[in-house]
Amino acid sequence: MLKWIRRSKATAAGLAAIVGLGGLAGCADPGGAARPDNRITVWSQENLPPRMAATNKIIDRFEKQTGIKVDLVGVDEGQLPQLIMSAAAAGKLPDVIGAVPMGQVWQMYSNKLLNTQVSREIVDSLGTKTFNANALRLTSEGSTQLAVPSDAWLQLLVYRKDLLAQAGLPVPDTYTKLLQAAKGLDTKGRDGISVATDPGDVFTQQSFENLALANGCRLVDEQGEVRLDSPACKTSFDLYDKLGRTYGAPGTQSVDSTRASYFSGTSSMIVWSSFLLDELAGLRNDALPSCSACKKDKDFLSGNSGIVTALKGPDGAEPAQFGEVTSWAVTRTAETAASKKFVEYMMNSGYEDWIGMAPEGKIPVRPGTADDPDRYERAWRDSEVGVDTRKPMNEVYSAALLDQLTQGVGNMKRWGITEGQGALVGATNGELPVPKALGAMTSGQISPGEAAREADEEVSALQKSLQ
Repeated sequence: MLKWIRRSKATAAGLAAIVGLGGLAGCADPGGAARPDNRITVWSQENLPPRMAATNKIIDRFEKQTGIKVDLVGVDEGQLPQLIMSAAAAGKLPDVIGAVPMGQVWQMYSNKLLNTQVSREIVDSLGTKTFNANALRLTSEGSTQLAVPSDAWLQLLVYRKDLLAQAGLPVPDTYTKLLQAAKGLDTKGRDGISVATDPGDVFTQQSFENLALANGCRLVDEQGEVRLDSPACKTSFDLYDKLGRTYGAPGTQSVDSTRASYFSGTSSMIVWSSFLLDELAGLRNDALPSCSACKKDKDFLSGNSGIVTALKGPDGAEPAQFGEVTSWAVTRTAETAASKKFVEYMMNSGYEDWIGMAPEGKIPVRPGTADDPDRYERAWRDSEVGVDTRKPMNEVYSAALLDQLTQGVGNMKRWGITEGQGALVGATNGELPVPKALGAMTSGQISPGEAAREADEEVSALQKSLQ
């Protein structure tokens, strides 16, 4: 849903009218750029109240410096595709959208709703070499810069390094070692690992994709053909089945239950995003570690947890991992001059505060400027992490772990993005054919081979529907 936060009631009423239009069967012609009036509308998927408040503070400075007025609107990620198409039909697209995941960027690009020329100009003006090269590749099609990459989060394998050491097991950074750890740490009262199996949650797909990428399992090949039933993918489905059914907790596991099991000490490993890091350190009261040792020492779990960013499977050419790059997207109808100034500001003067609002999930993909190449990365390491308790990142976690996170952006890969199938990626996130196959598999209804085949067939059918 849209959450009106700032400015006039007229803006809220206009947005309500847009939402009431519903979806489109096809794409409306969005027309050209808006007539300049020195006022822009910005939608942001960083819509939690504290993050909206932090964004408003940055906007206040921008308005005073430039004279450009900004209407900020919070948008729920799951509602954005519908809202975008409704807004396009009404001729009421926002000028800029912030924190847009790659799949949604590609969906807008496929529907000709982006001004990619402005995005290219922004990246060029800030300096192409000041961005992480992989982040630029993941947000581009050839020489076309779809949006301006802002920050990233990573999917991580988090494990109890104290238990691993006691069992004499190696760091689980390959398929073989991961299975060894899951088996060796699966004891009475504690599961070897907890992975998502919820068929109705995209988090399940993200968790699986993280492991599948490590084995060279791809959504599509270079020709765009769906390849989820390839030998590499079948191996990945088989691994996930063992992790979820043999060494994991019984029943459907969700984003919340996997975290809860690790925090309570009833699971030895989990696959989760880097947004876990503040909670792992006991800095968020509604998600505190609750293991027996944690009650006496709230830093126990963070101090005894190890993290693997990039895994490698037997069929993988190199270690890889799942992650998400979120971007600033400029729409086709945007007031271009004002929008360009705004995004440049958010990636420059306002960047430290933007990534600082949730640094555990906002790893900078622009490490610095041409004159100070590490400026923003240094600021990120110094940023305070947490919700109810705030501490600097570099006090809570070691420099080595923070290095893993920043370097992990370079190892990040994604299904379908570099093959030009971003629209399909966005569609799979909505229809969830892979989580449905995984849920059926880990509940014992179908075999890993059948799950791979079913996922392949469903994604192929989805691909045809987009043509």
